[in-house]
Amino acid sequence: MSNKDKFTEQIRNGYQMKGESILLGSAIYENEAIKGLDIRLPLKTLNRHGLISGATGTGKTKTLQIIAEGLSSKSIPVLMMDIKGDLSGLAKPGELNDKIKDRSDKIGIEYTPKGYPIEFLSISEENGVRMRATVSEFGPILLGKMLELNDTQSGILSVIFKYCDDNELPLLDLKDFKKILQFITEDGKKVFEDSYGKVSTSSIGIILRKIIELEQQGADRFFGEKSFEVEDLIRIDSNGNGMISMIRLTDIQSKPKLFSTFLLCLLVEIYNTFPEEGDSDQPKLVIFIDEAHLIFSEASDALLKQIETIIKLIRSKGVGIIFCTQNPTDIPEIVLSQLGLKIQHALRAFTAKDRKQIKLISENYPLSDFYKTEELLTSLGTGEAAITVLTEKGNPSPLSATLLKAPESRMDILTKEEIEEIDKSSNLIKKYNEEIDRESAYEILTKKLELNKTVGDESENESTTKQGRKEKSTVEKVFTSTTARQVGRTVAREITRGILGVIGIGGSSRKKKTGWF
Repeated sequence: MSNKDKFTEQIRNGYQMKGESILLGSAIYENEAIKGLDIRLPLKTLNRHGLISGATGTGKTKTLQIIAEGLSSKSIPVLMMDIKGDLSGLAKPGELNDKIKDRSDKIGIEYTPKGYPIEFLSISEENGVRMRATVSEFGPILLGKMLELNDTQSGILSVIFKYCDDNELPLLDLKDFKKILQFITEDGKKVFEDSYGKVSTSSIGIILRKIIELEQQGADRFFGEKSFEVEDLIRIDSNGNGMISMIRLTDIQSKPKLFSTFLLCLLVEIYNTFPEEGDSDQPKLVIFIDEAHLIFSEASDALLKQIETIIKLIRSKGVGIIFCTQNPTDIPEIVLSQLGLKIQHALRAFTAKDRKQIKLISENYPLSDFYKTEELLTSLGTGEAAITVLTEKGNPSPLSATLLKAPESRMDILTKEEIEEIDKSSNLIKKYNEEIDRESAYEILTKKLELNKTVGDESENESTTKQGRKEKSTVEKVFTSTTARQVGRTVAREITRGILGVIGIGGSSRKKKTGWF
């Protein structure tokens, strides 16, 4: 048996799937694709996560596009973080040209142009469905990690949340939170300290400055109502295709801390909301994170640990995460070890450091009798990749250089008019894009301070005639008012559930009620 025959037999056996799978392309042997020798990605193990990496211009985005198309066509919803703004073409059919026809002939498939259902989402100035959460739903633990507070400051933050909970002061947006910080250091300082102990004014000042810094990064755009319900990410269209929800993040590249915290919040809510799936034949949702280095490069150590933990746990909910980045070393080792799928496009060795890195990267792949992995990674052409998947039995498949199929959707971005057309037909925009500013901590405290001033003026004028009369304090008047009670009964429950949900205690507390983002 020739080496080519041995290679063909090994690849055919290694990529033979019993369950549903996605075609990625054809195996390459000695620089030539073998027609019909399919490299397939099993759906059963996609919740074990994956990595797509490679140098700029080697085809990472198109590979991501191919997998998203395959998932959608199998009725599996997809969530994509579109950092560069080059994934919107999934909504429209591609166009057959000579290059695509030649590639399809080499693989042994017929090219069929097709567009897929897209929903644009946004946490910034981009158009699309607004994704929001209230400050209460974040809770003190996650908000403290976002602000990078020390233990003392985090303790103060927890006490402030407890104070707001006890006194029916809903924290919905950053305006509410800044108001409560101002209140407990000025007019309400004595009342607060009598029941909850003294707090350091300097610590409160630090927390306030960090909140303002967060506002400058655009966080005020997604703190507020109406909260986004993560169940809206797992929709199927009328043709049976999984909905591709695309978060447009082109204007947030310079704000990695905000992005990494947002992602963690989203993953935590998905984990707390989705039921356990057990050993399912296919994922419930697959999340693609393009430019993944933005998550890990600027995130604090505490935030990184939280992300690493949730990535380990979330696969039990039937959720797969696929990272896309230029270099595998952008991903922390503890996360990298969790990734069953590895698709490596070409790497370039321009320096001695590059060569050392490539050697280390090549050691992450199964040993091969047919490739020198280190040489393979530097010789791959555009649209080619070294691939290993986690098979249905749970073991790595043989390493294979692969000629990837062409995406069926448009390999270019949509026009502004096409994006607006998709937004106009969106039911979620009607559901989420109306801004709600109901009475919350800011309004309640503002009324209290106005009332306090009025009562103070009246007391000064009438002090000689009413010295023996004991009245309710201003604080009692406000906190026992009908309005405060009505607002508080609903929102105080949200606060408590939000705190427990972030810690990981309790079930899908806000399901069908408040959502999250």
